[in-house]
Amino acid sequence: MTIYLDAVWLLNFLLDWMLLMLTQTLARDATGRIRVMAGAGVASMLVPITLFFPGSFIATSFGKLIYSVCIVLVAFKYKNIYQTIKKLVLFYFTTFATGGGLVALHFLLKSPIGLSPNGVLTLSEGFGTPISWVFVVLGFPLVWLFTKQRMDRHASEKIRYDQLVPVTVEFRGKQFSTSGYIDSGNQLYDPLTKQPVIICDETFLRKWFTEAEWEMLKQLAKTLDFDAVPIDLKEKLNVIPYQGVEGRSAFLIAVKPDELLVYYHDQILRTKKVFIGIQFADLAHDESYHCLLHPQIIQLATVHSA
Repeated sequence: MTIYLDAVWLLNFLLDWMLLMLTQTLARDATGRIRVMAGAGVASMLVPITLFFPGSFIATSFGKLIYSVCIVLVAFKYKNIYQTIKKLVLFYFTTFATGGGLVALHFLLKSPIGLSPNGVLTLSEGFGTPISWVFVVLGFPLVWLFTKQRMDRHASEKIRYDQLVPVTVEFRGKQFSTSGYIDSGNQLYDPLTKQPVIICDETFLRKWFTEAEWEMLKQLAKTLDFDAVPIDLKEKLNVIPYQGVEGRSAFLIAVKPDELLVYYHDQILRTKKVFIGIQFADLAHDESYHCLLHPQIIQLATVHSA
């Protein structure tokens, strides 16, 4: 069997480069591309070393671990022990994740169990067969992109769920709780009282209203005709002017709650100086939260021990 060392080396260089780039992304490291490529060059040299010197120290498990440390140091340079170990662990994680995904994809496309024409259950040639170069060249980038997208999405969801807090609203003599999202981009205030405005969606707010009242509020948002609204409900409503993302001015129907409670970092934040803008739709498609909180509430609300 003929082995083309240059082709094997080039393939390993490209794979190692992609693994190191994925490691760099997960570590949020600002190292330049040239240095990462140099690390991939060092990593790919393991191919000729193990081929020409199969009994060398580097071919052992401990030797490969030491060699991996060298790869990380070349690719990302030394900052401190913690950062080096972190990048080493991420490098192994990306290697196992993409390699395992590639093997899983191989056996998904090539079933190890087959049925012969006479009805006998047999092991097909897909079981234990080596993964072809074409499959690696085509499959590895797909697995790499899938792993990167999943990790990016996990990071963004972690940031989002770190900003989710329990919220309780008291209004019209009733209390209901939901999850609120601390939205740093929410800078909406009532122009008269200078009180912050939070946004709650239809799924959460309609618990305080009858069907007829909710339809009345929908019409009110379109016409701003308060004459058709009963006196007891009209006293709880307000109109908040705001400017949309398109630059156009609009009006938001808001209610004045009896009290708002936010459970934030083992503390209970209480305030009555707030308006709740009505969103006649869901705020989050996955219903992970039903309330957009104003950051000013976190700063100015009265703090109580949880």
